Amino acid sequence: MSWQYLIWFALCAVAFWLSGAVVAFRSRRSWVATSLSLCGSIVFLSFIVGMWLSLERPPMRTMGETRLWYTFFLSLAGVAVYSRWRYKWILSFSTMMSVVFICINLFKPEIHNKSLMPALQSVWFVPHVIVYMFAYAMMGAVTLFALYLWLRRPARRPTGEEMGVCDNLVRIGWSFLSLGMIMGALWAKQAWGDFWTWDPKETWAAATWLSYLLYMHLRPRLREDYHLAFALIVFSFILLQMCWYGINFLPSAQGASVHTY
Repeated sequence: MSWQYLIWFALCAVAFWLSGAVVAFRSRRSWVATSLSLCGSIVFLSFIVGMWLSLERPPMRTMGETRLWYTFFLSLAGVAVYSRWRYKWILSFSTMMSVVFICINLFKPEIHNKSLMPALQSVWFVPHVIVYMFAYAMMGAVTLFALYLWLRRPARRPTGEEMGVCDNLVRIGWSFLSLGMIMGALWAKQAWGDFWTWDPKETWAAATWLSYLLYMHLRPRLREDYHLAFALIVFSFILLQMCWYGINFLPSAQGASVHTY
């Protein structure tokens, strides 16, 4: 499998995702929408597996490779939210965002290398990245939903059910962030001899984790002030972006962070 085949797998996956989104809006057969969307995710996963076999390593090193996982887990997050709460819009949102990441990879392809540096040759590498990518996808989904509720017109207060969806997605995403941090600490102990060193990326990861934790603790007191609740979700997601790829552009991390490869 090579990078040039991405467009064909992506077109097939997007066709399934779009079909699922359309069925969700036009039909009451939710199982059909779910099945179509899952088929799209399976098609896209097959490309990732093919790349894995071709590269002879997990495709998780470059930004382009992590975008593949983000696209996959974003589609799964959309299916999970739709299956649980029957929000028709989520499949359209997850499809739209998946297409954005696919287009970035198509128009700005990364160079794939078969080799992995010694620090990445760890048993914790694959589960750590996969868990974090799923957490990022869940947080991306809740941020989109929060922005939709915050900016929709005509302006009206979100319902308790809608705020509950935000709360549940944040809890799920935060749980996976926590699991990812634990795996990362175990990986760091194995690779560098210490669980936590306040590396720049670790610092941003801690800030992101604490920000979402602050949201969960303040939510019971913010039942009337939904503006602050949504602002916290968006702010936390900005911190997450710094943790994911913004760290690569910080002067403080150049030559000092073990997380820049």
